[in-house]
Amino acid sequence: MTRPSSRPKPQRLTLRDFISVAAAVLVVLTARSSLADHYVVPSGSMLPTVHLADRILVDKTAYGLRVPFTHTYLTGHGPSHGDVVVLNSPDDGIVLLKRVVAVPGDRVEVRGGHLALNGVAEVIADQHGHLIERLDHHDHPVLLDPDGGPDFGPRIVPPDRYLVMGDNRGNSRDGRFFGWVDRNEILGRAVGVYWRDGRPSWIRL
Repeated sequence: MTRPSSRPKPQRLTLRDFISVAAAVLVVLTARSSLADHYVVPSGSMLPTVHLADRILVDKTAYGLRVPFTHTYLTGHGPSHGDVVVLNSPDDGIVLLKRVVAVPGDRVEVRGGHLALNGVAEVIADQHGHLIERLDHHDHPVLLDPDGGPDFGPRIVPPDRYLVMGDNRGNSRDGRFFGWVDRNEILGRAVGVYWRDGRPSWIRL
């Protein structure tokens, strides 16, 4: 006599189950598109502030709400001087991590990696001889090796446009090469480094 199988029969996915799973996936994708995301740093263009392979938490609501899965902002304001942002490169659409150094209306000039805004030099040397850039009273270190990279300006930043640069001025392909960045191409503000050198970390940007 053959014993009946004790293994449970596989459950079929009902329409209701399918809708629930699809809704959950949509919520996750929408959140990543419009609310928050993470980013793995692929280069050393933001040294010494951000290291190669750092993992960055990005706040996509920092500059307002946007239509999910688009680059169009519905509300909000643009970034401020010194913000570290994630953006689409005007060159090729690749996602970049850079610092906003000039905002609409600024008169900006860069010579040998040294930034001047509205006629005021923003790079100074601290007591140890390290180069520090001060933007809206926020200080961050910059590197100018080997020569600070290409010069730029003087030019006036147009409405809804921004100039972004890497902190590693001698090794950064940034706005000095590809020009202004449209506000809609700025995907969010980098809040902090949550993973560095293979372990959890928290370094606010």
